[in-house]
Amino acid sequence: MNSPKKLGAYRANAVRGASPGNLVVMLYDGAIRFMANAIRAFDCEDPLDFNLNVHTNITKTQAIIRELYHALDLNDDNELGHNLANLYNYFDHRLQEANITKDRAIIEEVLERVSGLRDAWEESLKNPANQAPSNPEDSPTVPVHATPTQHPDTSGFSIMG
Repeated sequence: MNSPKKLGAYRANAVRGASPGNLVVMLYDGAIRFMANAIRAFDCEDPLDFNLNVHTNITKTQAIIRELYHALDLNDDNELGHNLANLYNYFDHRLQEANITKDRAIIEEVLERVSGLRDAWEESLKNPANQAPSNPEDSPTVPVHATPTQHPDTSGFSIMG
């Protein structure tokens, strides 16, 4: 097995073996990586490379944000879920605007906010009180469902890049 195949297998195993909370952190990491790639694309001298790289990386980020949105538990009494839904919608709209206008500042703004969410999520995973039970059926309510689903607007989407 050559090196890229080994890396792909390693990443696939990491995703399969991750807890729902760690999957959310992995999704945030992917979004952060794609936004950083989009920002680096502003240094491209070739207009075609610039536009293609910015567009591709923003749309990959939007796919992750939409996946995070679709994984939310939006029950009436879930304030956290509704707050995250509002943030994800805001991020999606801002990224759409950044893609249309090729505005680096908007990407940097969303990157900063997503990074803050990622750090807060990772910090919450360190608290034993926030750990999911070993049997998910023992937990009657889980505020966020992090199991990835396939949606028509994310076909071919991979958090692997």
